[in-house]
Amino acid sequence: MFVCVNLQHAHNVGYYTGQDYLMIVISRSIDGLNVMFHLRAVHHRFLVTVPAFAAFIWFSSLLAMLLTWLISGRPKYVSQEGAVAYISDVGASFLKPLFVVACCITGVGFLLSLILERLLRHRGRLVPEMRTREHVFGILSVVGAFVAMLGLVLLSGFDTSRYPSLHRIFLLVFMIGVALSAVFTVAEYRWIAQDYRDMCKLRRAYIAKAIVASILVALAIAFGITLFWVPNVGGVIEWIIALGFTLYLLTFCYDLRMAEATPQLPNVVKEAATSEGGRNGQSRVVEEKGGSNHA
Repeated sequence: MFVCVNLQHAHNVGYYTGQDYLMIVISRSIDGLNVMFHLRAVHHRFLVTVPAFAAFIWFSSLLAMLLTWLISGRPKYVSQEGAVAYISDVGASFLKPLFVVACCITGVGFLLSLILERLLRHRGRLVPEMRTREHVFGILSVVGAFVAMLGLVLLSGFDTSRYPSLHRIFLLVFMIGVALSAVFTVAEYRWIAQDYRDMCKLRRAYIAKAIVASILVALAIAFGITLFWVPNVGGVIEWIIALGFTLYLLTFCYDLRMAEATPQLPNVVKEAATSEGGRNGQSRVVEEKGGSNHA
């Protein structure tokens, strides 16, 4: 609405500024993505398949790599330091093509899950934000997911056998990207849940994400410590973190499934309270009746 009003004003004046051209690009980009995904018509089950497929590929690939190492008699790879092989050690072996494909699919699926969530809120299939900070948190979560995707793809290509330093740098980038995306996503969901207090699903969504993300962050800190001092323990923790990341991906299935229960939410008018209750974060949502009852 803000973009349309400004573009109409520019058209009436007779000239376009740089800001107007930027709004045109943003508006057309959003419209193009919406047309591409047909978000108003796409069934919620199809949307859920994006994070579900990414989680399936990630978990099945890791399980195949772990079982291959165990069934082969727990061989010690060239880049392996302790008795427990790290994921990167197995991924640098003849299973590298599997590892690269799994990382690429998982990274793209993770990013698409957050982009779909943003577009669904924009199109009214999910509850919209009521404040600017919620919108900012949502955008920052997508940025964090993009950083995580780049780190995951690059660490799979720069294997630990030939590029040990780059591999660890990109592993750190991936972990930081996931952590930032999780923090901003949980913060966004928490504020939205406060605005829509009658929607228990939103509270369950951010609580589940907060629990899974907190456990993964705590394990990541332990992994960073044991990586240099106790390599065998660090290897076990790395496998646990990687497999646990599957649970975090699956939480987005629950989020996108809520698109079934909240259709056509552009007809919802959000009015923030200006009284003392409004300063305490309380707000009320009034549903429009289509405008037919208003003069």
